[in-house]
Amino acid sequence: MTGIRTHEQKITFSEMRAFGVRDVLIYCVVRCSRHIEVNADDWPENVRLSDVSSRASPVHACGKKGADVRPKFSQAKMGVRS
Repeated sequence: MTGIRTHEQKITFSEMRAFGVRDVLIYCVVRCSRHIEVNADDWPENVRLSDVSSRASPVHACGKKGADVRPKFSQAKMGVRS
């Protein structure tokens, strides 16, 4: 190990869509900790969510680049029987 920290590679948009997930949550990790929800249907299949993270800016309030992009999985319905 070289001691250099690397960012974890996240799944591709294609892999995310295979799980039925269409939207992502983009969190500002630089300054303000705000987030937005974005539909990811138009993003290329082979791009990884981690590739988008360094270029994303979730809000205009702080004006900084750098974000954490995560799939928006549906909420679990624990205790609910169908």
